[in-house]
Amino acid sequence: MSMNSTPSGERVHIGFFGRRNAGKSSVVNAVTNQPVSVVSDVKGTTTDPVSKAMELLPLGPVMIIDTPGFDDEGALGEMRVKRTRQVLNRVDLAVLVVDATVGKTAADEEMLALFREKNIPFLVAYNKSDLAGEKSYDDGLAVSAVTGLHIHGLREMMARMTKADNDNRVLCSDLVETGDLAILVVPIDKAAPKGRLILPQQQTIRDLLDKGASALMVRDSELADLLQSLGKAPKLVITDSQAFGKVKDIVPETIPLTSFSILMARYKGFLETAVKGAAAIERLQDGDKVLISEGCTHHRQCDDIGTVKLPNWLRRYTGKELLLETSSGKGFPEDLRPYKLVIHCGGCMLNEREMRYRRQFSEDNGVPFTNYGTAIAYMNGILRRTLSVFPDMLKLLD
Repeated sequence: MSMNSTPSGERVHIGFFGRRNAGKSSVVNAVTNQPVSVVSDVKGTTTDPVSKAMELLPLGPVMIIDTPGFDDEGALGEMRVKRTRQVLNRVDLAVLVVDATVGKTAADEEMLALFREKNIPFLVAYNKSDLAGEKSYDDGLAVSAVTGLHIHGLREMMARMTKADNDNRVLCSDLVETGDLAILVVPIDKAAPKGRLILPQQQTIRDLLDKGASALMVRDSELADLLQSLGKAPKLVITDSQAFGKVKDIVPETIPLTSFSILMARYKGFLETAVKGAAAIERLQDGDKVLISEGCTHHRQCDDIGTVKLPNWLRRYTGKELLLETSSGKGFPEDLRPYKLVIHCGGCMLNEREMRYRRQFSEDNGVPFTNYGTAIAYMNGILRRTLSVFPDMLKLLD
């Protein structure tokens, strides 16, 4: 996969924060060498977070996020500050831009405290150092967006602080050996994107190829015929979770079976939480609220999994009158207390930090957290079977 096609969920997210008129947007444009943000001498020019996916050497594929001034005032200002704080839930690195002619203010110190509270790596760019004079700082670097002073050095510091510790993550290549065969089951229905595969399917194919394994793709309607025609059993069958009900009866128990969604939950680091959270389905009662959350936004089809299929399966399985609510994209409720369960998608379009935030936020509010594939496997009575490829997870079911 080229850097230009790297999905947003796989990019390092770098957020630029600062008071109004600290030159934050100018620093963003200087660092990226692109006009990412509108620059003006008028305070508060940046009114909403601006995101830009790009390649930034020596960092590689990144998502640059320019945020509104967090010292904004009034009702609209409060909304902008709120959005700025929300950005913190998904950044891997925070850059605080300080006006060097003024120095750090109480507002700057408040933002630094937030970085520390959320355990976000950060550095400080002291902008306008061409006016204030070049100085040495313990927590950052003197820069000038106007003259380019130390902008390259700022990039280098950012690169050192964002060295990924997840480069060894894999979707499924640790479950197969070179020469093995994996069958990928992809139902084609009204909700399937026309003319393309969804991201987890693409990533799974690439992961298998990197290992030297073979991938055969088939619809659920042709799966039985394919298995019968093979000269040897596949090492693994990976299916779209919504086809579990049909696929589980076609694939023999001797062949390991799991789903793209379950693999993605492990890849994003929350499979253990998802397995534990699935049991909450048994405890749902009439009137309970369940949040079904997706990390992407797409046109809803008549048989959409998040708004139609999952709600129907939940009501059928529990026999209860549940209140189902949905969220999508970057939107995620700030108050989870009304909910008895959160069922999240695999999170392929969200970076690991944001998924970690959503999972932890749910736990902090005492709300069980699971995901599509795990919940569907649970309701089909095959959760243990779909986790058999991960022996360490099976102990959670004992």
